[in-house]
Amino acid sequence: MTTTSAETVIAAAPARAVAGTTTVRRKQGFQHGGWFVAPFLLLFTLFVIWPLVRGLYLSFTDANISGEGASFIGLDNYREALQDSMMWDSLGHSAYFTLLVVPCITVMAFLLAMLAHHIERGKWLWRLCFFLPFLLPSTVAANLWQWLFNPGTGMVNHVFGIDTPWLSDKSYALLAVVICTLWWTTGFSFLLYLAALQGIPAHLYEAAKLDGANAWHRMVHITLPMLRNITGLVVALQILASLQVFDQAVVMMDFGPGPEDSTRTFVQFTLEEGFTAYRVGYASAISIIFFVIIAAVALARMWLLRNREEGAR
Repeated sequence: MTTTSAETVIAAAPARAVAGTTTVRRKQGFQHGGWFVAPFLLLFTLFVIWPLVRGLYLSFTDANISGEGASFIGLDNYREALQDSMMWDSLGHSAYFTLLVVPCITVMAFLLAMLAHHIERGKWLWRLCFFLPFLLPSTVAANLWQWLFNPGTGMVNHVFGIDTPWLSDKSYALLAVVICTLWWTTGFSFLLYLAALQGIPAHLYEAAKLDGANAWHRMVHITLPMLRNITGLVVALQILASLQVFDQAVVMMDFGPGPEDSTRTFVQFTLEEGFTAYRVGYASAISIIFFVIIAAVALARMWLLRNREEGAR
């Protein structure tokens, strides 16, 4: 070995020693961190992975609610579900509900956040009032609006001087559920928008004012672009939540599907098949179909977001 080679080996030795020490520390850190992650993984497996796997298995059987005597029937449940008009009607109700709720909540939450952010007097009171309904349990909010929409004693018809059968007419029943949902859940999106508004640097608005931009221009060219990511998050969360609507629709209609089944949602139909008709296998197949739909919506949102980010670059 030449002198140069020996010097190279000697010089590289500390680097290898450091690399080896780093690798050992990473392994130790992973082992120690694994103990902190283990409880979450255990609960996630127990309450998410296992029910999903179990439901997937039951969807290929004719299992009833007792769980006894189930036999493998292949794709029969899925074939029946795809030909079931009640399933498609309930999916249509959930989709229509989502189309009504998501744009309204997004716009209302943004406007309320702008108001709470710029108002000077009683700022804490406005924020509390806008967010407080979200803290109520779903059954409380639904019962409250059921009373408000009561045709005889409700305040809605009395205040507006109308005689609308909100909860007994199929033309208004789902709309009543939408109004209740807007009042009850807008506070969460409002809070997200308010936090995002407080994170916008003040010097951007100051520079725009010096350039002569009025309030409308500042909102269009500064506020809305800076809130683009939070708007995407709000829309995605509201779509996923609205497709799974159940509590308020069931409670407001006294645990029924509403007039002429006009408020039967996809989740409600699934529960009826599983716990009223006792067809657990069929209900599991419907749940898997719904899971695929929700996953497709989430993946579509991720794809659109990635394409938008790549386009911005």
